[in-house]
Amino acid sequence: MANTFKTITFAAEPASAGTPYLMYTAASGTTTVVLGLILTNLHNASVTVDVQLVSDTANRNGANNVVNGTSLLVKDVSIPVGSSLEILTGSKVVLETTDAIKVDCSVADKISGTLSIMEIT
Repeated sequence: MANTFKTITFAAEPASAGTPYLMYTAASGTTTVVLGLILTNLHNASVTVDVQLVSDTANRNGANNVVNGTSLLVKDVSIPVGSSLEILTGSKVVLETTDAIKVDCSVADKISGTLSIMEIT
């Protein structure tokens, strides 16, 4: 198994408020460990953000054989003008194959983001 550290970035998203931007999807045959996410407000006023983990993982076998769905890592968190928000400080999130991270903002094109991950293949 190979471990590869990666950084995924975006300059200004989402294209439309209320339509989350797909920042990252775990590739087939890959488990991803999310090490951190930093979101920066590019607007001249406060904005609020949501970060979603979208999972379609199923068939876990045993007692926890449930289908995962969408969970919110943060919801309606305010980021002041000229500030950044670090998500998952000191915590990790594991993404299985085809799990995704999506980011939404209360104002279109006003959030910049950096996602740090480790892919295990």
